[in-house]
Amino acid sequence: MVKNNGNSLRNSMSTYSLCSPPIDHAAQARIAELEAQVSKLTAEAKPNTHESELRIPAPIVLPDGRIARWKDPQNKEHGYDVCEAGVLPEERPVMYKRANGTFGVYRNEFGMPVFTNSDPSTSLPPGKLQTVDAEMGRKIATTVVKQRELMAQQARSAAGNASTYRLPPHLAHKSPLKSPEEYTQPFCDFLTENPTVWHAVDYFEKKLTVAGFEKLSERKTWNSELKTGGKYYVSRNGTSLIAFTVGKDYKSGNGVAMIAGHVDALTARLKPVSTKKTTAGYVQLGVAPYAGALNSTWWDRDLSIGGRVLVKGSDGKITTKLVKLGWPIARIPTIAPHFGQGMTGTGNKETQMVPIIGLDNSEAEMKDEFANLTLGGPGTFSSTQPPKLVRAIAGELGIQDYSSIVNWELELFDIQPAQVGGLDKEFIFAGRIDDKLCSWAAMEGLLASSYSHHPTDDRIVKLVGVFDDEEIGSLLRQGAKGNFLPSTVERIAESFSGNGYSANVLNQVYANSFLVSADVTHAVHPNFLGSYLEGHSPRLNVGLVVAADSNGHMTTDSVSTALLTRVAEKTSNTLQLFMIRNDSRSGGTVGPMLSSAMGVRSIDAGLPQLSMHSIRATTGSLDPGLGVGIFKGFLDNFESVDREFE
Repeated sequence: MVKNNGNSLRNSMSTYSLCSPPIDHAAQARIAELEAQVSKLTAEAKPNTHESELRIPAPIVLPDGRIARWKDPQNKEHGYDVCEAGVLPEERPVMYKRANGTFGVYRNEFGMPVFTNSDPSTSLPPGKLQTVDAEMGRKIATTVVKQRELMAQQARSAAGNASTYRLPPHLAHKSPLKSPEEYTQPFCDFLTENPTVWHAVDYFEKKLTVAGFEKLSERKTWNSELKTGGKYYVSRNGTSLIAFTVGKDYKSGNGVAMIAGHVDALTARLKPVSTKKTTAGYVQLGVAPYAGALNSTWWDRDLSIGGRVLVKGSDGKITTKLVKLGWPIARIPTIAPHFGQGMTGTGNKETQMVPIIGLDNSEAEMKDEFANLTLGGPGTFSSTQPPKLVRAIAGELGIQDYSSIVNWELELFDIQPAQVGGLDKEFIFAGRIDDKLCSWAAMEGLLASSYSHHPTDDRIVKLVGVFDDEEIGSLLRQGAKGNFLPSTVERIAESFSGNGYSANVLNQVYANSFLVSADVTHAVHPNFLGSYLEGHSPRLNVGLVVAADSNGHMTTDSVSTALLTRVAEKTSNTLQLFMIRNDSRSGGTVGPMLSSAMGVRSIDAGLPQLSMHSIRATTGSLDPGLGVGIFKGFLDNFESVDREFE
């Protein structure tokens, strides 16, 4: 049905090179392979006549930025009209019908339409359009996205090797903000694929790098690194990260629009010596709760393990490797009610909530339960860990010498994937929503803002920070109470001050800045309405929630509320309100500690969820996208809105 000229697609990229970039033959081969997959999937698609299904063929984006529109499906050689770059055909692009009757839009990695579906209530475009089922359409769309991503990476790699190389227009300019529906599945994938804080930060680093952000080192000076119009990120401990863009007209002393969240979540972490004696034939694992983990929701869950492993190479250097096992390896079983003591006993976290990870009945025939049960040799780290676990982790990482494992930080996580639920798919059911929801949305908002065109207001720094250790008080160096954010802002101000930098300049920066402390908050619970204040009961799929607290657990005040309200008005977003009842206990966020450390204006505002601190929670399927929209709106509009306040 869709016939692509593979050579022209691949070769068209070189027309944007003023000096020929190096040819990545492996990447081009992979692009050709993906093109073949698209053709194969398209050929396998069975036509049908259901108006509500995904329609193909459709407008496609060529690598040179032009858009090809399907004109005559009967003419396979000349079936496309080619439009100018960035000009869409008149037909509605990339639409599909949802279960609730509304229509959504499919876009590729760069926001460009991939497939089309006309609303049945409107007239169809000329030519006979065939349709395929939505599942096949998604497979094709996914393959096209992978192809575009690889082409983008190839272009960026070439740009790094040839200073005069320019990205093609469809890669160099991001399209407008996507609809909220289009962020649902990417957020679910993020939660599923990045179960630990290390994986989450690594994910952000990779995504920022692909978007053209440059990595900075805290160990080096930034004075010669930072440039106006630049995009940068820096991480600490592999568990906290700050990303920022510098306005093209930025001057030292100007403000910083900041969003701060946290990426740690309740979990169970391995003890330094996690080996436990075999008990009744069960191999068990020594773990300790992080924050409020190992609560009642952790019983009878399918748990896997992941984290970071320090490995010594043959050259003596120690490197960090991330690991996660793709199957459940542990479980904390309840006891049957027939024993008359309750299915969870007394809930003792040390003695009754010890995970089982395997069987070993050899102890029934042996006096020494630890005989031949260690790996790596005496005195090695591996000898203090369960041999079965050492083998599994080493096998996953391709480690042959167990003694080369210097140390690790591993934690258990619920392996059930994040998924969309509800009759109309209004919910997201997932683990670790708190606070990866706001952190992911904020980072996506920064990425979207970094592609936006700002003809006038571009005189500030836009920054997103995601921190570790919030659930245990933020007291460590990678936590919000450390100096990570203040020192980053200080180094930015210093880099653009020349020889005139002083504490006076830094204090000016803080006075001109604003912080959104973005942590999840409580959605209204239909079965416990009495736990909520009237008028302070946030709903899912409505919008960001401004959280207030009379005792200073939140930073929200009248000025900060008015400022964010103006941002919401300018960007057509909805704000909700939440405050805890007087007879309930309020939680805390990173807002007060960051605001007080820097003296910046601040507001606490996050997205709502149900079942906070459960191993499995619920948010709205639109909430990730609504978060991206308001966070991008804040970053883009703070500068102009701030001028409205004296």
